[in-house]
Amino acid sequence: MSETEYTVHPHLRSRWDAVGRKLRFIATTKGEWETWREATSAKLKELTGYNTMVGSELQPKITDEVVFDDYIRQRVEINTEPDVVMTLYVMIPTTGTPPFPAVLAPHGHGSGGKYSVAGITDHGDDIANAVKHYNYDYGIQFARAGFITFCPDARGFGERQEEGAKNSILNSSCQLINNMALPLGQTVTGMWAWDLHRLIDYVEMRDDARSEGVGCGGLSGGGLQTLWASALDERITCSVVSGYMYGYRESLLDLHGNCSCNYVPHLYEYVDMGDIAALIAPRPLLVETGDQDPLNGASGVANTESQVDIACRAFRLLGTEDSLSHDIFEGEHRWNGVEAIPWMVKHLQ
Repeated sequence: MSETEYTVHPHLRSRWDAVGRKLRFIATTKGEWETWREATSAKLKELTGYNTMVGSELQPKITDEVVFDDYIRQRVEINTEPDVVMTLYVMIPTTGTPPFPAVLAPHGHGSGGKYSVAGITDHGDDIANAVKHYNYDYGIQFARAGFITFCPDARGFGERQEEGAKNSILNSSCQLINNMALPLGQTVTGMWAWDLHRLIDYVEMRDDARSEGVGCGGLSGGGLQTLWASALDERITCSVVSGYMYGYRESLLDLHGNCSCNYVPHLYEYVDMGDIAALIAPRPLLVETGDQDPLNGASGVANTESQVDIACRAFRLLGTEDSLSHDIFEGEHRWNGVEAIPWMVKHLQ
């Protein structure tokens, strides 16, 4: 057996050093920050195919309503593009006076889409186990804290699974969608950001939701959705990114077996994850990190701190350093919520 290294991985790590982060955050004045923000937002919309999405009438439909002691749960459908339907649950507090502050609660993988976030465990033990293991029912947690909470199925999950993924409710369709979308100039990442922005359009239509400031928070793939949606739409005025803030090199280039929804053509040539988070400044951002989360990469929490530090430069430049917080908790890959729920209460209520 030869000891020669024939894999392409070392070459691509070297290429990272040669071409990476053309749009890294290095602004030192507010004017430079504004120029950087405009250029970076435009480039990210181009890379993800966000600019190719097609608007449509939302045509919202409430198809079901269930009343619980402390919230009402509605099932809703909206059109995010022509012939593209988002299914979601809306959790409405039964105490307090509307209009309520609104929070989007996107899910991650292994959730069955919106079911885990909305705490619906009657789709089998898999969902119940996911809720318990990942503390996944943060949609209910937000509703009980007084927020009208919107729990959507991302494209490829829950009721929106592609046919090839429907043998288990926990399956995602990310690879199937990216296989179809990439040659057409689109990505799962762009679709997810677009859909959450259309969901905000729906929030703004509802009389029981406050529209002047919307929160967004999610775990893992829900953290991905929160990061991108918040970076590209200033209507999101408070964000919680859980289990998804780490350097791309260690966590996605080296751990390249991760889900294909993470991968955007040419992304590493322009930004690292902290640069995307810097686009959120000066709006409040809380990052949750489990200190034993294997997705953090080889250097662990240090890899996440490197990205929070990049974002912190933007918040510091704008005089809003207190609007960025990093909750490092003892545990693995899960929603913590100990600081996240009060963070939303503080900045939205």
